[in-house]
Amino acid sequence: MSRRRPHAEPDPYTFGSRPYDLVKEFVIALVAVVVLTVVLAAAFSSPDVKPMTIAAWANNDPGDFTTTALAELDGSSTTAGYGPPYNSAAAGQQLGPLHIARMAGVTHPIDTVDAFVMKPLDSVPQNPEVTAAISTWKAASDEQQGTWTGSYSTALGKAGGDPTKVAAGGYGPVPLMLAQLLNQAQAGSLEGQLMSENGFYHSDYTLPLMFLADGSDLAAEAQTQHLAGTQWGMMNEVNNFPGQPWLAPYTFWYQISPYKTSGNGDALVWGTMGVVGAVLVLLPFIPGLRSVPRVIPVYRLIWRDHYRRQKQAAEV
Repeated sequence: MSRRRPHAEPDPYTFGSRPYDLVKEFVIALVAVVVLTVVLAAAFSSPDVKPMTIAAWANNDPGDFTTTALAELDGSSTTAGYGPPYNSAAAGQQLGPLHIARMAGVTHPIDTVDAFVMKPLDSVPQNPEVTAAISTWKAASDEQQGTWTGSYSTALGKAGGDPTKVAAGGYGPVPLMLAQLLNQAQAGSLEGQLMSENGFYHSDYTLPLMFLADGSDLAAEAQTQHLAGTQWGMMNEVNNFPGQPWLAPYTFWYQISPYKTSGNGDALVWGTMGVVGAVLVLLPFIPGLRSVPRVIPVYRLIWRDHYRRQKQAAEV
């Protein structure tokens, strides 16, 4: 009686690899991810935009710089009337009955005349004419200073914002002071002077950023780069991990009412995200919400193979 030969075991090797080869799968996955990364980077890459500096602003648009510096000097700039945490010029936004900004108070005081004009001018040796102009300004009354800046503002507006085309008039020391400030900005020294602050942080960019924000060039650049609030306002900055994607939940609210039309939009967004964050943290303790996974059993779809094998084992 002959014995039947058992079926030969399948060759575990096929073209030099096992049916389940971790190295082979890793290489395939690596190649796929690299190709996908290159394709997506080419299609949706972030622009490597050079930082906007006060020196570049002053050289590219001296008229806007001079107009902004004048606004800092006469107290009509956005920063001058911002309110807390920079000054007490306004109450700031509120959330219901809570005046959040007022509660925090002035924690980073900014006097625009002193911070953006007088201190930078005083921080470097000046020629006798500029020194005399600074002394004249400091010795004048508030009313006289207001007359000078008001007259120069009117004349600068008529000249289309170009300080070189301003007609002669009774502007006191204002034109000479602003011209010297423009020279310092164009030379690249003003930004460093604005950052020379005492305190724990020795690279505080608050003053340079506030000065830039008071001008029109920064807003125009933001609009060009699709960073305005109505454009979602985010850029995945190159070489600055993790970038700004974490801002997406915040910027979403600015696109809908009442957030995008309210004068307290920032406070409303902050309060809304606080509530959303609290719900996510406390989800396991909130009756009803914690039962959602059982009511909508998405987990059974994800673990369908497990439940199928469990059912088959129970039937056996």
